[in-house]
Amino acid sequence: VQLQASGGGLVQTGDSLRLSCAASGRAFNNYAMAWFRQAPGKRREFVAGINWSGTTYDSDFMKGRFTISRDGAKNTVYLQMNSLKPEDTAVYYCAGARSTVVLGRPNEYDYWGQGTLVTVSS
Repeated sequence: VQLQASGGGLVQTGDSLRLSCAASGRAFNNYAMAWFRQAPGKRREFVAGINWSGTTYDSDFMKGRFTISRDGAKNTVYLQMNSLKPEDTAVYYCAGARSTVVLGRPNEYDYWGQGTLVTVSS
């Protein structure tokens, strides 16, 4: 499986962005997928995940601002980010795991996209 993340950019506080993660591979729809992010000097952290049935898991800091979804027909996972804040600035990575449940730690994921940079200016 190969993952290709896109959609990052430079935005202002309060703006929205939608990240996309396109996956290749026949088993994509059976994988748990997630978005992580890593800010400069910080550890990679879990943002949101979605399992094969569409059940989602959100991190506390999302507080309803971010929504993860997946389109099986397009082999794509999305992260809709609204009300962006400067502290959301980070490289965002999509990840896939050969798992039926969403996992919260980076080392539990088998596949990673290359990352897409999101910069939120104040």
